[in-house]
Amino acid sequence: MAPVTFTDTATFYAGLPTMYGASAALITDPSDRVLLVKPNYRDHWSLPGGILEHGEPPHVGCAREVAEEVGLHITVGPLLVIDWAPPDQQRPRPFVFFVFDGGQVGPDPQIRLQEEELDDYRFTAPGEMTSYLPKFMQARYAAALHARATGAAVYLPAQAG
Repeated sequence: MAPVTFTDTATFYAGLPTMYGASAALITDPSDRVLLVKPNYRDHWSLPGGILEHGEPPHVGCAREVAEEVGLHITVGPLLVIDWAPPDQQRPRPFVFFVFDGGQVGPDPQIRLQEEELDDYRFTAPGEMTSYLPKFMQARYAAALHARATGAAVYLPAQAG
């Protein structure tokens, strides 16, 4: 067998499938309400976080996105959820979402919204989160709360149908 050359290795890697990645943080206040943000480019709320940059580790991207979006400098805690979504009509590639434990803020956190992307923020009781989240996010965030409570990370493969 011929040795693999750099060109062959480059061709091999160039031919591998790719996917998109994003990270978010589950951050709560002293009353265990969850921090949600309202992007100005969507109709729904979400956890603070966003798209990973090329080559960026998910936990590093999580801390960067939280700092950019809400001005909080958090210590990223354990991984709570990995949520995989297949390609769809809008996305030509699969998407992998990482949710990390972002800890608890004090009673009066100094939140500074990234005005270019966010319209608002709120701390929401876990039982009220479904009022703010689309169905496809509800399982992810419920799993994050469960994982934080149990200490066991959750993998959410795409749901059939």
